[in-house]
Amino acid sequence: MSTNADALAALWLPFTPNRQFKPEPRILARAEGMFYYDPQGRELLDGLAGLWCSLAGHGRKEISSAVAKQIHELDFAPTFQFAHPSVIELAGRLAAMAPANLDHVFFCNSGSEAADTALKIALAYWRAKGQAQRTRLVGRVRGYHGTNFGGMSVGGIANNRKAFGTMLGNVDHLPTTYDRAKQSFTKGDPEYGAHFADALEELVMLHGDTIAAVIVEPMAGSTGVLPPPKGYLQRLRQICDKHAILLIFDEVITMFGRMGTATAAERYQVTPDMITFAKGVTNGAIPMGGVIASKAIYDAFAQKDDWQIELFHGYTYSGHPVAAAAALATLNVYRDENLFERGRLIERWLEEAVHRLKGAPFVADIRNCGAAAAIDLEPLTGAPGKRGHEAIRRAFFDEGIVLRVGGDTIALGPALIAEQSHIERLVDGVDRVLRRLA
Repeated sequence: MSTNADALAALWLPFTPNRQFKPEPRILARAEGMFYYDPQGRELLDGLAGLWCSLAGHGRKEISSAVAKQIHELDFAPTFQFAHPSVIELAGRLAAMAPANLDHVFFCNSGSEAADTALKIALAYWRAKGQAQRTRLVGRVRGYHGTNFGGMSVGGIANNRKAFGTMLGNVDHLPTTYDRAKQSFTKGDPEYGAHFADALEELVMLHGDTIAAVIVEPMAGSTGVLPPPKGYLQRLRQICDKHAILLIFDEVITMFGRMGTATAAERYQVTPDMITFAKGVTNGAIPMGGVIASKAIYDAFAQKDDWQIELFHGYTYSGHPVAAAAALATLNVYRDENLFERGRLIERWLEEAVHRLKGAPFVADIRNCGAAAAIDLEPLTGAPGKRGHEAIRRAFFDEGIVLRVGGDTIALGPALIAEQSHIERLVDGVDRVLRRLA
């Protein structure tokens, strides 16, 4: 039988410097409300709602009870040519939350699968419409759409791509919407940058009518909370309409109240052709993701004979009954506790608190958007990412805070049940961490 040390040695963690981590591991043993607890029972304030997913806080009995009930009644049912009551109800409720005319839901198991699903639907849609030449996909520099080959190809974070070869062909990238020289220390959406959408016109001039879809995060979360410049999403929608290009919003982070609304599409009053979701749909309790597509897209797949399969795509666990039960219970919590609306309150608290860090050691920029914020740290010369790594270690061990750090960027995205005192404790803890690094 393996010892704990042997077992830890066997574990290969994602997005982690494993050899550094294992001598001094950060172990999360239990969770409740706004807090994790380590194996010794020490309280750890969760500053990122799990990994952007536990929006209703941890340990929700409403969700675990629904999961237990479902797993006893129906532990698994295929959705290849079958359905079950929970997935039917969930599809209806998600469609009702989406903008008008986005009313068909295709389920998968993660944000990465959701991105790949949306891209495959886009390619198959144009083939069904008799425009099979539309095979080019457009992402954005610093975009993140998961780690499967499709999402990774349209994604624009260099370290997520460079080790994996050519990936998909026929992919282009719009420029990032972030310009530190003109947007630094912005509160909310920057005034500057709507024109970055015009790069899509240049791609159309180059590639003509071969572009199938553009995929963007309304607020780019994983790269470090980049808010959309005012007017940017509206301009992108206009250009896509002008050239008959599908627009996909990757809302894996922004859906379910992070932006103070059900979707970022609702907040910005821009309706895409598809929305991807995951994370918050089950409060992180059970893996689930999906795509909400427009009626026009769904109708394009109609077959001459109604017995023919419409879309040759799916996963064994698409619409899993236990995940669907968790999602239905989660949506009930969001509704009953008005958590989407509460996201706006947290947005105000977080903005007021986090911008007080301007002038703290090594702070190069601060941004906030919805109930999310990011602090860019000046990198150590010759060792980019090392300062951020030390920040997460000190936050955990010295301040009892769980943070998300990507490179030299600290991201904050507390659960929507957070009180102002949690926000203050979180930001004050980050301040002390930065001063210890000085």
